[in-house]
Amino acid sequence: MEVVSLIPTFGGFLYTAIAFVVALSVIVAVHEYGHYIVGRWSGIHAEVFSIGFGPVLFSRHDQHGTRWQVAALPFGGYVRFLGDSNAASGKDGKALEGLDADTLRHTMHGAPLWARTVTVAAGPVANFILAAVVFMVLLFARGVAVEPPTVGEMMPLPAGLTQLQEGDRILALNGQATPDYEALYSAVENLPVTGDITYRLERDGEEIELAGPYPFPPRIESIQPDSAAMEAGMKSGDVIVAVDGQPVSAFTQVQDVVTASEGAPLTIEVWRDGETLSYELEPRRADLPLPEGGFETRWLIGMTGGLVFEPETRIPGVLESLNYGVSQTWFIMRSSLSGLYHMITGAISSCNLSGPLGIAETSGAAASQGALSFIWFIAVLSTAVGLLNLFPIPVLDGGHLMFYGYEAIVGRPPSDKAMRVLMTVGLALLVSLMVFALTNDIFCP
Repeated sequence: MEVVSLIPTFGGFLYTAIAFVVALSVIVAVHEYGHYIVGRWSGIHAEVFSIGFGPVLFSRHDQHGTRWQVAALPFGGYVRFLGDSNAASGKDGKALEGLDADTLRHTMHGAPLWARTVTVAAGPVANFILAAVVFMVLLFARGVAVEPPTVGEMMPLPAGLTQLQEGDRILALNGQATPDYEALYSAVENLPVTGDITYRLERDGEEIELAGPYPFPPRIESIQPDSAAMEAGMKSGDVIVAVDGQPVSAFTQVQDVVTASEGAPLTIEVWRDGETLSYELEPRRADLPLPEGGFETRWLIGMTGGLVFEPETRIPGVLESLNYGVSQTWFIMRSSLSGLYHMITGAISSCNLSGPLGIAETSGAAASQGALSFIWFIAVLSTAVGLLNLFPIPVLDGGHLMFYGYEAIVGRPPSDKAMRVLMTVGLALLVSLMVFALTNDIFCP
């Protein structure tokens, strides 16, 4: 094999690696800063704040005596507080023996229980705050659709543009009123997918009726990272004209064919910038979280559809954005816990658990879709990292909080010997989980 032929593969790997490191570094920095700043506020001194492990590439000391550093291996980070023996906040018994009472108060192991608890909990909470803030900002950037449904911009289709115009307010479809998007989606369920639809519109202060296309044409609005559609080379804006030689005129028709395929290969023809292209791909089985809880197993190719027009939008209010950010973060947490439960019970495939290779691949795919997609992925991953750290496994934040709960009930912390044993068990569990997830990355379809 010629070396030149490896360049595209190496370039793709390098791009994926950079995207993964950037995403992980942002999430780790926010997580560790949560520990650091709350620890400082509660009187616990941080000796080292590190992004990465191994040889130090850059460092400096701040006015509070903390050394901030960037290390050579950018796959995590830590805050080492006064009296810690390692990055997992193990106790350095010898260092603690020589400290006076006042200095001991500024260590993680000599601080009051409340100070240790809030300092440890601050890491995951910082991840959740990052996710909620990102979702808020993205909502501001995207805007909220104006109601009644109003045309912002028409999307190009093979047959050309319809008679709909920018600023048209859609009042009814085939006689069914559409005062908001919920009503519009309800009306669409009763519409034929072929033939013209009667639109009743408000245009320039007057009500008019005209014929228009099915509101949800087979146009691709977005491509999911690491999906069959993305690997095949399909793009946002492509209009699907046929699946396995069967013409389609609505996105629901594409969904029906993909579902019925049960994973069999499909030939999809798309219209892009005036020319027709053909793609071969295989739908993938996916377990999707339902809004009411639980999961639904479906065959997917990794694309979403949209309206025949881009909705006119408005800038959301602060409280509206905050509610959206918090609800999105909570939905991801709830879906993740539900997914873990369903994997343990065998209701869904354990292949839904991705390891470092899968996460890296998804981060590269998200980055290739643009800045907004990549930022969205960071918010999702930040939520997952925060939730994982709350699991009651020794060496994780949740394990430390479990020990603090024991101390609050019994009145004393676990013995040093018990802590060492539990930390070893926790580390073994964590390594086992990582190996299992890595196995999924390699062998799951």
